[in-house]
Amino acid sequence: MSGLKHTDMNAEKNKVCGGTLYLVATPIGNLSDLSERALKVLSGVDFVAAEDTRNSGLLLSRFCISKPLVSYFEHNKRERGEYIAERLLAGESCALVTDAGMPAISDPGEDLVRLCAEKNIPVTAVPGCCAAVTALALSALTTGRFTFEGFITTNKTDRRERLLSLKYEERTMIFYEAPHKLRQTLSDILSYMGDRKITLCREMTKLNEEIIRTTVSKAVALYETKEPRGEYVLVVEGGFKDSDASSYPQDIQEHVQMYIDSGLGKMDAIKAAAKDRGVAKGILYKELLKIENDD
Repeated sequence: MSGLKHTDMNAEKNKVCGGTLYLVATPIGNLSDLSERALKVLSGVDFVAAEDTRNSGLLLSRFCISKPLVSYFEHNKRERGEYIAERLLAGESCALVTDAGMPAISDPGEDLVRLCAEKNIPVTAVPGCCAAVTALALSALTTGRFTFEGFITTNKTDRRERLLSLKYEERTMIFYEAPHKLRQTLSDILSYMGDRKITLCREMTKLNEEIIRTTVSKAVALYETKEPRGEYVLVVEGGFKDSDASSYPQDIQEHVQMYIDSGLGKMDAIKAAAKDRGVAKGILYKELLKIENDD
């Protein structure tokens, strides 16, 4: 009897309801990771909203699913979000998918979920793969407490301030990064957050999966000669509380100037600031030059 109830409950969960937005997780690599429930929902909805209709179209065709596709991405999310909401309010059902992983995590799907919440449109999730959590599990770092930081801004000032603010974050940190930005990001993490353990994950669940467990300084050295390929998830070891953390400014220029004001020459001031931050003097000097040139 209990088994029958369990089956009935699953059948109810798999039922596609009109006027509902379904957040459907898709594989991050291996197509076998697409769940049975995801297939049923994708087959049952009226239309599919996708970050890239070409990629999602290939995925659907792989499983012999034919559904109308509506593009929904960063540069059309405002007007397309209203369009999708109108169709949902009219009683249609929609599955939102991203290129890979769970929709609404570090992508425009969060705006559509917010819009549906404002309009009292039901939203439910068909959970599955998530690159951030998968990488965390593979990292061999502390997983009990973590913070997801997504992509780091490319604005140099905002980037510097954000990384400096994370220097003493005790939780394990998860970042996403594109291959052409990886070298700069690793260098910036080393400059602003100091050397620490890091795990770099790429091509997860695919044939060429690569998990590199190392330190930030060694990762910087590795990618001086190794060409970054594929999208990366960086899992970075958390920092430790430091009683002296508030005794110097987080801004590098202000930190060096503090020692200059105390009577040290510029190079000695840079050396002292580098020691405080746990980085090599040469790294801090190069970073200081970059900041001065930007200014």
